[in-house]
Amino acid sequence: MAARLLATLIVYGSGAVIRACTQAYRQALANASKSGVAQEAMHSLKRGIRGLTEPEARQILGVTEKSSWGEVLKRYDKLFERNAKSGSFYLQSKVHRAKECLEAAYQKKP
Repeated sequence: MAARLLATLIVYGSGAVIRACTQAYRQALANASKSGVAQEAMHSLKRGIRGLTEPEARQILGVTEKSSWGEVLKRYDKLFERNAKSGSFYLQSKVHRAKECLEAAYQKKP
């Protein structure tokens, strides 16, 4: 009998918690829409999906627009290895993303 009562309380209690969380989430979305935070978050998300811009990638790797693909790869290898040994994973990933961005840019060039 006690187990059945406990199970009933757990079911009803979890339902109330889920409803409260859902309502709070809806209210947070409404507040974000009113203040413009949602648009800014979407803009940031879209920018993150696109990745780095070409000038940012060049700045990270320390190359110019006139640098050859070979020079870009040399800088990438040097910076990637340096951050693999004693740097941070964050910097290493930025170097890798910069190489990916420039690789796409160099493939588009005739």
